[in-house]
Amino acid sequence: MQRTLFDVEELRRGQPSRPSVPFRSQLLKWVGNKQRFAHEIIGYLPDNYGTYFEPFLGSGAVLGSLAPVQAVASDILRPLVDIWITLKTTPQTLKQWYAERWQRFMSGNRQEVYEEIKESYNRSPNPSDLIFLARACYGGVVRFRQADGYMSTPIGVHQPISPDSFSHRVDVWRERTAGTTFLHSDFEPVMEQAKPGDMIYCDPPYVHSQAILYGAQTFSLDRLFTVIARAKARGVYVLLSIDGSKKSGGYECRLPIPSGLFERETSVNCGRSMLRRFQMEGANLAEEVVHDRLLLTW
Repeated sequence: MQRTLFDVEELRRGQPSRPSVPFRSQLLKWVGNKQRFAHEIIGYLPDNYGTYFEPFLGSGAVLGSLAPVQAVASDILRPLVDIWITLKTTPQTLKQWYAERWQRFMSGNRQEVYEEIKESYNRSPNPSDLIFLARACYGGVVRFRQADGYMSTPIGVHQPISPDSFSHRVDVWRERTAGTTFLHSDFEPVMEQAKPGDMIYCDPPYVHSQAILYGAQTFSLDRLFTVIARAKARGVYVLLSIDGSKKSGGYECRLPIPSGLFERETSVNCGRSMLRRFQMEGANLAEEVVHDRLLLTW
């Protein structure tokens, strides 16, 4: 049974922390996507908690894997948040957006059609173009120029999933996120909503690897640490995913982590970096295995 179908008494007892099996379906392709090891991350959540918060939503991999009964999820990229809001309110519209662009893409010159859709997005950033671009661009590396916000990722080498497959994913994800409120917001005001016993999972832009991605250029890790400290003081659980090691463990990402803020630390093997694959134009990535660091405030 989906968590969104749990009864009222289950809600009172707190949210269950672990899905019984890993959830593999992706709605969006997105760099830094935690889909492959979301199940492992969820395993570190407390046994009971109140509302689940995810203030750096992106592809929503952990949210979708968890399928919480009550959640607040947000992001600073407006077109991305509009995709999630459309999923919740008018899923058929989301399906139509994707199907229309996929049909154009598959029936014409794919390179030209992709560039047309990308140009449409860059003229006026919108969710209808972004939902297709995220699935058709190279590795889901949705990158934006700092100067003007222009999306510059080229077409991917793969074939985007069919409208039927996408439609099925929309149905699955809509059910799994039925208890979620989606907000367009900076992380701070959303995290400030969390009350004692609530759970916040943070997956911010990574200082050592994601400077070319949306929001990363203005992101302040120090400000995030300050907000986490306030949440911890209120009795909120906070789990942070952040840079760990690169170059197959040969390079440790040094970060100014405040002493005493986190009570525990562990790591997750993320495999080979898709961002580095993009930057190195498909070169051998045998030495590009990366690990995320997981920091817990409890």
